[in-house]
Amino acid sequence: MRIFDPHIHMTSRTTDDYERMAAAGVRALVEPAFWLGQPRTNAGSFTDYFDSLTGWEPFRASQFGIRHYCALALNPKEANDPRCREVLGALPRYLARDGVVAVGEIGYDSMTPAEDEVFAAQLALAVVHDLPVLVHTPHRDKQRGTRRTLDVVRESGIDPGRVVVDHLNEVTVAQIADSGCWMGFSIYPDTKMSPERMAVVLREWGPDRILVNSAADWGRSDPLLTRATGQAMLDAGFSEDDVDRVLWRNPIEFYGQSGRLDLSDAAGEAASAFAGNSIARGGS
Repeated sequence: MRIFDPHIHMTSRTTDDYERMAAAGVRALVEPAFWLGQPRTNAGSFTDYFDSLTGWEPFRASQFGIRHYCALALNPKEANDPRCREVLGALPRYLARDGVVAVGEIGYDSMTPAEDEVFAAQLALAVVHDLPVLVHTPHRDKQRGTRRTLDVVRESGIDPGRVVVDHLNEVTVAQIADSGCWMGFSIYPDTKMSPERMAVVLREWGPDRILVNSAADWGRSDPLLTRATGQAMLDAGFSEDDVDRVLWRNPIEFYGQSGRLDLSDAAGEAASAFAGNSIARGGS
């Protein structure tokens, strides 16, 4: 089973996680910029973070044969802090970097006027830089937030096929399916979606325009739940080709719109890197 995790926050994870992911079949990932849990007080904190996502994390992932890409943005929660607003001026030079395959996470947290403004501004940046967009739907009042998200996407003029609306569930999936946007599902231990529920959603809606991710971060989460979802699909009667489409080919189709994906020989690199790390630990 080969896996491309289209939304995972490896800054919050350990090198042990990278090793476990490689062993489970993860060969590539996208790490979107997000709120780190501690409010940032100036734009310099963001630029240091962006430098890490485009430099240090790809190196760390490469030690285990995993291709690391990222999406960059001012996240919805910190869009409300005036001290962070100047990040919008710094973003263009980062969006030009090779490893940046999308603008994200953008969207809503509390659905404030400030979030409206920053959301629209970053959609405009995505259009200028010809990049796909990863949109975060709010944790609260999700149905209203999803409707409002689609309104802003339509107003921006961006092609909906270049937008993935994430953190969906059984209640919100129909809105996105009808919009032409991609549908993103985060698989979590206790909240959002479980592997078994995801298999039911896929049975109802099919595999087109669907991305399944772990969204693993500093909270209770699991970077191997993409693999668990693949197994749940097999247990529910899906074919191996169906699993490969959802966990590998769909993320490549979506983020490939950036023109910056290079997954040549990713499988061979993952296998050799994992073997090399096993030998270094004294494994066989």
